[in-house]
Amino acid sequence: MSDLVDRDFERILIIKPSSIGDVMHALPVLNGLRRRYPDAKISWLLSTACADLLNGHDALDEVIPFERKHFGRMWRSPSALVGFLRFIRDLRRRRFDLVIDLQGLFRSGFVTRASGAATRIGPDNSRELAGVFYTDRVAIPTLEEHAVDRYYRVAPMLGFADVPITFTLPVAETERVNAHGLLQVRGVDPDRYALVFASARWETKVWPVDRFAELVDGLQERLGLAVVLMGGRTDAIIGEEIAIRCRNEPARLFNVTLRQMVALIESAALVIGNESGPIHVAAALHRPLVTIIGPTSAVRTGPYNRPDHVARRELDCAPCYLKKLSQCPHHHTCLADLSAETVLAVCEQALNPVSDDAKVVT
Repeated sequence: MSDLVDRDFERILIIKPSSIGDVMHALPVLNGLRRRYPDAKISWLLSTACADLLNGHDALDEVIPFERKHFGRMWRSPSALVGFLRFIRDLRRRRFDLVIDLQGLFRSGFVTRASGAATRIGPDNSRELAGVFYTDRVAIPTLEEHAVDRYYRVAPMLGFADVPITFTLPVAETERVNAHGLLQVRGVDPDRYALVFASARWETKVWPVDRFAELVDGLQERLGLAVVLMGGRTDAIIGEEIAIRCRNEPARLFNVTLRQMVALIESAALVIGNESGPIHVAAALHRPLVTIIGPTSAVRTGPYNRPDHVARRELDCAPCYLKKLSQCPHHHTCLADLSAETVLAVCEQALNPVSDDAKVVT
């Protein structure tokens, strides 16, 4: 380890292709690397779907887009295979001397090795035999630990353990102006609004539609917030179901760009959602937020250092990490029985914190 601590790397690659939440959790590593190696060229390999999150980041020299879905077909598509080989050739031409794989899966490990870098770091608990591609391994404890802290365990190995964990995201003024314009067109006061993200990648992470509708009514009537339902196509389907159940129809903003989403989150009075990427963006931007958590662990993937902004039920069966509703033997009670009143109480606490004591409302 001492050898790596003392070494000055000049060309560094971070591999953490997706998802939005995972990229947010890995952001402090970028900041630490930039502080430790101020003159190095630092690149980040990102899936094309996430690339705009970090384009223009002050600490980053280059975002390398990774065509994840296209390359995933390379074993049955000659054109995808040729494209992947060209990608690896271009990667090698950059002559990285340090690659850090924060993904820890076979594909990311393979790319780490194929980069040609002499020093290749990955977690010692990597899966799918990815560990065979690394020259050095980061010790990951078995205890419950937040993903942010887990990724940051590379810091002592590279000599930036004393750099505080910080999050920064690029938001241009033009993007702020554009985001406010989107709100004003829909009659939303840009100085006092709540964003609601009602979907998630796992079925089991999604709070019921009728509860979301009750919450939206409470946010508007009790807390005096304009409410904007937003997100992508999946959010649009759920959002329309929520809107028709509300007493006062909320605004909707779907299919916005990633940069628009970040700008809208940055100026929101409150951000509410299932445990998903936008919530972690809100945490990185230090916004008041509420995360609705069911089958996952608030300790591992909740909003970082914000346990007081979590709404969940404490159950013996949670966290279970089951992704499909059909897998749950308890009828999804972790979220099905979580009341709108409970979540609204956490929203009030997030907007009007009464102390610095961390509390989880259940």
